[in-house]
Amino acid sequence: MKTLALLTTVSSLAFAGSNWPQFRGDGGLGIGTGKPPIEFGADKHLQWKAAAPKGHSSPCIFGDKIALTGVDAGKLITFCLSRTDGKELWRMAAPTDKLEPAHRIGSPATPTCCTDGERLIAYFGSFGLIAYDWSGKELWKKPLPAPVVEFGTSSSPIIADGKVILVVDQDVGSHMLAFDVKTGAEVWRVDRSEFRRSFSTPFIWKHDGIEELIVCGSLWTRSYDLKDGKLRWSVGGMARVSNTSPIATEDMLLICGWNVGGDEDDRVEMEPHDAFLAAHDANKDGQLIETEFPEGPVRSRFSIIDADKNNKVSKDEYEVMRSMFANAVNQLCAIKPGGSGDITKTHVVWQQIKHLPYVFTPVIANGRVFTVKGGGLASAYDVKSGSPLFQGERLEASGEYYASAVTADDRVYVTSQRGTISVLDAKSDTLKVLARNDLKAPVFATPAIVDGVIYVRTDKELMAFGE
Repeated sequence: MKTLALLTTVSSLAFAGSNWPQFRGDGGLGIGTGKPPIEFGADKHLQWKAAAPKGHSSPCIFGDKIALTGVDAGKLITFCLSRTDGKELWRMAAPTDKLEPAHRIGSPATPTCCTDGERLIAYFGSFGLIAYDWSGKELWKKPLPAPVVEFGTSSSPIIADGKVILVVDQDVGSHMLAFDVKTGAEVWRVDRSEFRRSFSTPFIWKHDGIEELIVCGSLWTRSYDLKDGKLRWSVGGMARVSNTSPIATEDMLLICGWNVGGDEDDRVEMEPHDAFLAAHDANKDGQLIETEFPEGPVRSRFSIIDADKNNKVSKDEYEVMRSMFANAVNQLCAIKPGGSGDITKTHVVWQQIKHLPYVFTPVIANGRVFTVKGGGLASAYDVKSGSPLFQGERLEASGEYYASAVTADDRVYVTSQRGTISVLDAKSDTLKVLARNDLKAPVFATPAIVDGVIYVRTDKELMAFGE
């Protein structure tokens, strides 16, 4: 037993300080450590691979362990693998029998776990929060109602200031919660009922000796005080639905968002409710059902307009969505620190409105911000000025991009849904693709890079690549 304990201690020390503790790693910035390989695949630089239940959550890594969530035999599970060889160490099922609905290509196991080193926090929209220690022992759990959105839960929890922060932006009753990471007790709750569905993970912006809690939502990005959840500032002119998460340097916060109907040359317009009702309310009941909407982009979003999910659209629901379409702005923008109140006109430093990603969160490397639009169109901008270095250039790796960008060793790794990981030179002022690595399997989860090893989750496996 002493020998086993010694080996365990030595193994943990070997990985000490090399962690990826939440979605997109330390600070949510997508910045890895070490020198990961440029070229890799099934027959090159593969250290190990392990079977993984289906799910879209990304690796959470601490010391010599990796945590993921998934769906297995109809159960939502949290499972832990050895970082050394991929061997499964333990798995625990969430105590729920009913899974929330998810998008046809989505998963009820999408939020990524987070850890403070002692506690591992898993979140499922179908259940709520569960805290384990790294041996798989349950420490506390907090059942929560499933978010009111038929596409499923995607926002990941984060840990900051001794609190688990959870954003629940949904079609009715949006809110944000903070729980004591040690006990699970609720510390504060912020009403966000003016916001509709969004899927962005919250972000801690550290600058000038302070920490701000940044949350991207429908039409607005807001900053809150970590201590009590009080509002600090707001920036308007954002996308109708927020899927990407914020990133930052110490002196610049970057927000990115794109959704249908937010481009000036592709607006989705809704006529005033009373005129639309008079023309289309076939059964004259004063409300609108899906078949009373003409075919088109508005009808295809009936389930979004129908906020309370009663299969009827009231005047209030209609006008809220009409206003959202009218005011949505698709953009990548930079915000300087130091604001309070509405800082839309005072603190937005630069904006870009073309070739924006949909779900993919950009990454900052070498003073540049890198993005990829669906279809494999890559762009890079100077962080301080927003000046394009290149824009909308083809990666020759088509398909959608649901995984977010990560970086290490002056390289940027971007992953298509089809499983091609393109490696970009982060020092080049032009698009320079160093390699295209085809894993020949779908990828929705964002990779993790720790100590020169890149961990990639496909639809069936977790793989570790390193030189």
